[in-house]
Amino acid sequence: LPQPAKLPSSNPGIHFSRNGADDLSLLNESEVGSLPGEPPPPYQERPQPVPVYHPTPGESRLASQLSEEEQVRIAQRIGLIHHLPRGIFDPGSNPSDHKVKECVICMMDFEYGDPIRFLPCLHIYHLDCIDTWLMRSFTCPSCMEPVDAALLATYEAN
Repeated sequence: LPQPAKLPSSNPGIHFSRNGADDLSLLNESEVGSLPGEPPPPYQERPQPVPVYHPTPGESRLASQLSEEEQVRIAQRIGLIHHLPRGIFDPGSNPSDHKVKECVICMMDFEYGDPIRFLPCLHIYHLDCIDTWLMRSFTCPSCMEPVDAALLATYEAN
């Protein structure tokens, strides 16, 4: 077998070898996480996770395992959640506006620009935190008031 030609390098301690194939061998040798001469690991798409829903408190099931009735109830709940007002956290300049400092669900401080959702009881939470919470329980995590029992009842009646 012919010996691979040595390619010049700006660093005298590093030499690239060329097997005569093509420039891809040079790229493969410079890939992080692969050994010299080995191709890089193949690109792998991550499978999308199947959504998990909670048709009743304490029960979790994959979306594909829900009955049609449960799917309708969950779609109604999602619709209700999306009708709750949302906003962007802005602590304001008034010191009395600084009372609410953290989301009690994730225990992280609110930061300027964080997307938030307002509940009818006037408590606020990070948008993603409260939306996930409301998919499990339609009560405020702070005061345990029903988020909107009357609106929920009218949706379930239809």
